[in-house]
Amino acid sequence: MKHFSELTPSAERIVDVAEVLIQELGFNGFSFEDVARQVGIRKPSIHHHFATKVDLGVTVTQRYTHRFREALLHIEGRSGKAPERLSAYAELFENAYAQNRRLCICGMLGAESDSLADILNTEVKGFFQINLDWLSRVLAQGQADGTLAAHASHSAWPQTLLAAMEGAMLVGRGLQSGQGPRQVMARLLPALTPGS
Repeated sequence: MKHFSELTPSAERIVDVAEVLIQELGFNGFSFEDVARQVGIRKPSIHHHFATKVDLGVTVTQRYTHRFREALLHIEGRSGKAPERLSAYAELFENAYAQNRRLCICGMLGAESDSLADILNTEVKGFFQINLDWLSRVLAQGQADGTLAAHASHSAWPQTLLAAMEGAMLVGRGLQSGQGPRQVMARLLPALTPGS
């Protein structure tokens, strides 16, 4: 399996389409035929780049995780204090949700984990762990510099915040409402600030 950075332009178009299909329909909700139709190629051409649907899913997930990690680094480079970083974090999810209520790829795959190949579940776990580690560092930094309350560094908060972002997208889609990750984080931040 090729690394996502080695994709040809044709393979990249396939990955782009598969990414949107996963966000909208889930991994089990599309086929190579759907991808071929949207890309404008024949199904055997997809097999030329990706032997199986799992191979395609792994590539999509690895690229998504890489881009998300880069976005987290960008947040660190432009936002100094923990509350601003957490708000910027919510915007990463909000940006996906704002596109026709698309969900986070790994949130969607996580919902399907019982029916996915182990290698794909491993990639999903990796994405979530990157998020939890980053949130833990941000919360600890905020607690240390006084921009967040002492209880903000409690070990339950990273998973609470990640679950809130993923859940905001899912519930917002189900309710077909404009309420998304941005609004949920805005309601959670006061619980993390000093004096709360």
